[in-house]
Amino acid sequence: MFDQRSTKKNDKEAPEQLHYSRYYEHDGTLRAYSNRAMIFAVISSIATVVALVFAMHVRMQPPTVIRIDGNGNASVLGQSKPPVSVTQEAEPNDLEKTAFVRQFLDRYLNFTPSNVSRNWADALNMATSNLRRSMLKQMTDDNTVGKIQDDQMRSDFKLRAAIEVTPDNPLTLRTFGVKEVHRVREHGEAIDKIVSEFRVRLAVEKRSETNPSGLLVAEFSEQPIEGEKRDRLLEQQPDSTDGN
Repeated sequence: MFDQRSTKKNDKEAPEQLHYSRYYEHDGTLRAYSNRAMIFAVISSIATVVALVFAMHVRMQPPTVIRIDGNGNASVLGQSKPPVSVTQEAEPNDLEKTAFVRQFLDRYLNFTPSNVSRNWADALNMATSNLRRSMLKQMTDDNTVGKIQDDQMRSDFKLRAAIEVTPDNPLTLRTFGVKEVHRVREHGEAIDKIVSEFRVRLAVEKRSETNPSGLLVAEFSEQPIEGEKRDRLLEQQPDSTDGN
């Protein structure tokens, strides 16, 4: 009787005991959780170290210092590499305009048969594309270079007044000068002294390495002067600031 009851009791309790996990299953689960936590801790530590190193690197960088000169050009200082040019567009000042016009007049009005092509090419490169095309067309139609070479013509240009900005237009400059033109034909030399008023209207483009001033010649005119004013300009000494 006792054995039958015990057997029945064990039969009822057996299914409930089957739900219990064995000790080694619990141990494996705990070890898996521990491994995951360790991997996460290692990844977090690495990320923290990287962030700390980056923050220290940023803090150790010198401050950015920008220097701006009188022409409006800025440069970044405090770098191991060559200073990076930070171009800040600024209007050309009167000194830049005067120097640019003086250089154009010197190249265009001073020439000999041997250097006329080079001088005029340099002068035309200082002009806008519109003016360059019109001047080239006129030179080609008149065969100007050929006549200069045939007559062995040479021109010596001297300024007789300072180059000034006109009051009506800040991009138009005016000056007075004398061209002494020598021609040799049939063993004879003819010398002409031409006194003229020169006007140059400038155009402004973006500054660049090839054109640091950003200036171009948009219009050029030469008006001969006669009478007393011509004689007075001939008597004046060349402009002291002229490099010729």
